[in-house]
Amino acid sequence: MKYTLDCEDTFNKTLLFWISRFIRNKVTTLSNRQVNDNEKLAILLKKLIFEIYDIKTLNKYIKDIRNIGINSIHVYYIPLQKLYNFFINYGCNSMKEIDEELLSDYLLTETSKLSDATKKNYRIAIKTFFDYIDKKNEDKNSNIYRFNIELKNWGGLSGKSGQKLPSYMNKDEVKRFIEAINKYQDKSNIGYRNRLIIKLILYTGLRVNESLNIKTKDMIKDKDSYLIQIKGKGNKPRVVMIKENIIKNDLENWMKIRNCNNELLICNKKGNILTQSYISKIVEKILLSIGIRKEKNGAHMLRHTFATLLYQKNRDLILVQESLGHADINTSRIYTHFDKDKLEKTTNIF
Repeated sequence: MKYTLDCEDTFNKTLLFWISRFIRNKVTTLSNRQVNDNEKLAILLKKLIFEIYDIKTLNKYIKDIRNIGINSIHVYYIPLQKLYNFFINYGCNSMKEIDEELLSDYLLTETSKLSDATKKNYRIAIKTFFDYIDKKNEDKNSNIYRFNIELKNWGGLSGKSGQKLPSYMNKDEVKRFIEAINKYQDKSNIGYRNRLIIKLILYTGLRVNESLNIKTKDMIKDKDSYLIQIKGKGNKPRVVMIKENIIKNDLENWMKIRNCNNELLICNKKGNILTQSYISKIVEKILLSIGIRKEKNGAHMLRHTFATLLYQKNRDLILVQESLGHADINTSRIYTHFDKDKLEKTTNIF
């Protein structure tokens, strides 16, 4: 049986749904030689489908499954339990916001003090989990969403094929996209707001969640630019900069009508924080309107675009790391994937 990717009314419930379904699938495929209570196992398998209300309930059932003899299930479950907490804290609103970069960030932070063998187990659990979702999701039009998670290289663990390349726009596509942004919902109240948030992400490489949590006091005017104070993952502070002329018109018009709670710079009609999925849908609409199709068409692709073009222009990996707020420079190395100067050197060896 297949399910829509975002099958529940909230991201939390959806992720919990997929984890419980995946764990149930693994329980049925692992060795049952040491099972000491077949009837209880059958009951637990049923509970994994119909009685998962929160992560604590799932934790209890996993403990019961281990106690009746399928102890190896924890190899898959522990990484996913921590993944659940990671994404809840991150503030995702759709499964489609998950990509290789976010998973690499998770693995980097959660496995830093673990052995190489345990790191490999985490990688296998995460990859197997998303492979399962790839096979089990399908929308009403029979379309399937593919994560295609590889995680070939991370944290010093190397695979055969290297890390999956991120989706990004080249310079010509960026030019077309910027032109389309400026025409999108022109001179409407909501248009000023939406253009402002999209430009902040594109021109600074902010994570979507970071951009949505900017407060007015975080915007500091500095000559012809704005310095923006950001609290990244783990409340790590950093500062990004954007030229005033890029956002001047949209910012001034938005501030005239802005009515946000908690000093938020950007908010919905009720004054509350916007969702990441809302921003991603707008980005996707703009991209499709100008004929640009990427494997990942959401707002996070704008961050990949910023980082890729930043590296291409400066060839400075430290600058990319600091701009994106990566804890480890290895996470930033993925943006060296399109270095024409190095590639051209390989064409002249003979």
